[in-house]
Amino acid sequence: MKLEWIKSSYSTSSGPDCVEVATPDEGHVLVRDSKNPTGPRLTLAPAAWAAFLERATGRP
Repeated sequence: MKLEWIKSSYSTSSGPDCVEVATPDEGHVLVRDSKNPTGPRLTLAPAAWAAFLERATGRP
């Protein structure tokens, strides 16, 4: 299965912090560093990802 990776709107092509996210199914959220697409990935439950986003953005 080919994953569709979506780059964070906070990431820029010239910035050092580039995050991409893919959702292969409803039970998993994958996160990777776009500068290292073959490197390690985090696998999170959707609730954990939502909690991270809330904390990172300051928005519920």
